Amino acid sequence: QVQLVDTGGGLVQPGGSLTLSCTASGTIFSIHIMGWYRQAPGKDRELVATMSRRGATNYADSVKDRFTVSRDNAKNAVYLQMNNLKPEDTAVYYCHADRVATESELARDLWGQGTQVTVSS
Repeated sequence: QVQLVDTGGGLVQPGGSLTLSCTASGTIFSIHIMGWYRQAPGKDRELVATMSRRGATNYADSVKDRFTVSRDNAKNAVYLQMNNLKPEDTAVYYCHADRVATESELARDLWGQGTQVTVSS
């Protein structure tokens, strides 16, 4: 069974930086899409950034030029480097993986447990 573990959240001042990490565990052959979503209090979960196995990226307009998503396919890991953080970036950030190929299945739409990011002075 594949599990995603996301870490790296915390409290940071406006203008600061954080790096989130997520690793998928299990006997995994490949992962098509990995990325990050976030959910602020009272709001729907929204896409932050994703990266395909081949390196194609997709970013929310609100984070372009501030956040960078990257992957290490050998480690089944995805990262989110967040710079110039703003109070409106405060949310729970969730790692996401889709089309995870294992020896027994092609798992779809997997989520990490979430990590809190708070941007405040």
